[in-house]
Amino acid sequence: VQLTPRRWLNLQEYQSKKIMADHGVAVQRFFVADSANDALEAAQRLKAKEIVLKAQILAGGRGKGIFNSGLKGGVHLTKDPKTVEQLAKQMIGYNLSTKQTPKDGVTVKKVMVAEALDISRETYFAILMDRACNGPVMVGSPQGGVDIEEVAVTSPELIFKEEIDIFEGIKDPQALQMAKNLGFQGPLRQQAADQIKKLYNLFLKIDATQVEVNPFGETPEGQVVCFDAKINFDDNAEFRQKEIFAMDDKSGNEPIENEAAKYDLKYIGLDGNIACFVNGAGLAMATCDIISLNGGKPANFLDLGGGVKEAQVYQAFKLLTADPKVEAILVNIFGGIVNCAIIANGITKACQELELKVPLVVRLEG
Repeated sequence: VQLTPRRWLNLQEYQSKKIMADHGVAVQRFFVADSANDALEAAQRLKAKEIVLKAQILAGGRGKGIFNSGLKGGVHLTKDPKTVEQLAKQMIGYNLSTKQTPKDGVTVKKVMVAEALDISRETYFAILMDRACNGPVMVGSPQGGVDIEEVAVTSPELIFKEEIDIFEGIKDPQALQMAKNLGFQGPLRQQAADQIKKLYNLFLKIDATQVEVNPFGETPEGQVVCFDAKINFDDNAEFRQKEIFAMDDKSGNEPIENEAAKYDLKYIGLDGNIACFVNGAGLAMATCDIISLNGGKPANFLDLGGGVKEAQVYQAFKLLTADPKVEAILVNIFGGIVNCAIIANGITKACQELELKVPLVVRLEG
């Protein structure tokens, strides 16, 4: 069996919320829009007292971000649906820059129009796979809405952990105890416990490695709601989670990275002029370091992996030679995990068919 590591699956906020809603988890009512007119219609259909409009990009810090349209903030609250339309006009099609995006920002193609709910109390809740426990662990804190790392440092006594036997599943007393630890009182405690059980069932069903809800809050009207969630998936389960992985948003990637992924090549663009063509992530990083150490600059990180075929070698060369900033190609192959003849044949074919115009240095060993 040939296992190929893949890039992590990234979902937009609205996609995570839909998965949660489909599994019975309580989230805010919302619609997704890709035009200002659709955003206005969505706001009118919600019939909510207050509406929250959120730009959808794969980066944190949206609330403090800035659009190249001049609009400040990727998250806005309003009671007027017409304001939603005006704001959406300044969001959709424009780049939003946050502390987690590239300097030029990321283009916003969709916005989420959601019912804004008041939060009377915020807590933190997560389920994650923990190697030390050989299975899933619940982690909760009555102090939510802030970085859980800060709480762990300043108030470690407010972090509660509970191991779950993966064969027996979550038990009612465990869910109720966690709800109690999170500070839910009266009928809210049972409601929170029910949500915790639904989140665990979701965690198992979608092959997640982590489901983090922050804040896991309560409203003045007596509802327990998951206001924001981050879901991490086990990429080795892609074969049985095809619908979820089909939602993967690669729009934030460089086009060359998406092209490389089609051929199971792991490519990361860098700003130098010497292309690196290597097998194995460790050797690829070491090769980039060696180039830098000797005064050069790598143009990319390209890892072929161990199960490479001649066709992939050819496609890799095609990608590298199409990059205008590449002035030389360095091939560094360790033959312990791949047959050097496969690489040699692929390189020969590429040189014959692609009219290579830059110097090529090849090192094959093993």
